[in-house]
Amino acid sequence: IYNGLMNMFDVVIVQPIFNLLMAIYALIPGGDFGVSVVLFTIIVRFLLWPLVKKQLHQAKAMRKIQPELAKINKKYKSNPQMRAMAMMDVYKKHNIKPMSSILVLLIQLPVLIAIYRVVQIFVMQRSELAKYTYDFMEQWEPVKNLIAHPDHFNQNFLGLMDLTKQALSSSGVSIGLLILALVAAVLQYLLSKQMSPSSDSKKRLRDVLMEAGDGKNADQTEVNAIVTRKMMKIMPMFMFLIMISLPGALALYMATSNIAAYIQNAIILKQDGAEMQQIAGEKRSSKSTSKSTGSAKKPKAASQRAATATEANITRIKAKD
Repeated sequence: IYNGLMNMFDVVIVQPIFNLLMAIYALIPGGDFGVSVVLFTIIVRFLLWPLVKKQLHQAKAMRKIQPELAKINKKYKSNPQMRAMAMMDVYKKHNIKPMSSILVLLIQLPVLIAIYRVVQIFVMQRSELAKYTYDFMEQWEPVKNLIAHPDHFNQNFLGLMDLTKQALSSSGVSIGLLILALVAAVLQYLLSKQMSPSSDSKKRLRDVLMEAGDGKNADQTEVNAIVTRKMMKIMPMFMFLIMISLPGALALYMATSNIAAYIQNAIILKQDGAEMQQIAGEKRSSKSTSKSTGSAKKPKAASQRAATATEANITRIKAKD
């Protein structure tokens, strides 16, 4: 069963990605694996744009409602059921589907695994290129030559670094690959910071634990903010340690992917900001219209009250006579 699933994964996901990267490599005069990886990553990010946009909208909406969630946590500290119901009402009000972000990540996960597999094929299993190449691709002269002579594969990036090597290996240290891994880690931190919910709380985990020791119930929003801040710092460190132990092609992919993701997020956030300003402008104009309408109605209401009062005086006078 496992072998069958792996074969299906290779056919459905790995093979299309492999042949796309192969086609990009064949189109570059002289061939350059590093440039191919960069162009390939940009194409993949572009194809994932709708999913990324949806994920970012959800993340931004979650960031926006943090103050409301903090109030709910404070209000229903001792009633988890009421807290959950109140949070669901807030999600519904702002059209937020918490599970959709996870779904987007789950969709992207097989793509990331497949990319890792493709890089492995080019780096470590180059003799098996024909196994993954489509039949019609094998008729293309550059691809045919590469399959016939896999040792001619240009595994460098702009002639500066060998992407099949690791930053730290038994043969020594590659400064270029080390810098590449560091760039990928720093960009991961900036990307996490860009996506993380904002929080006014600056408490440390130590402070929350001390308060809990004194019998005070911990605010879940503060705990989440602390965990998020910790993960923002820890995850890039883990990424750096992983990248220096893998072929440089993967570090180049992650660095390029993070750059593209950061730019994509900035564009979407800017578009959202412009839309929000436009909506706010429409609301202000509608309010000013209603105010002017209301002020126009006031004299009419006053004249009606005056007329009513006059009629009442006349009635009283008649009654006296």
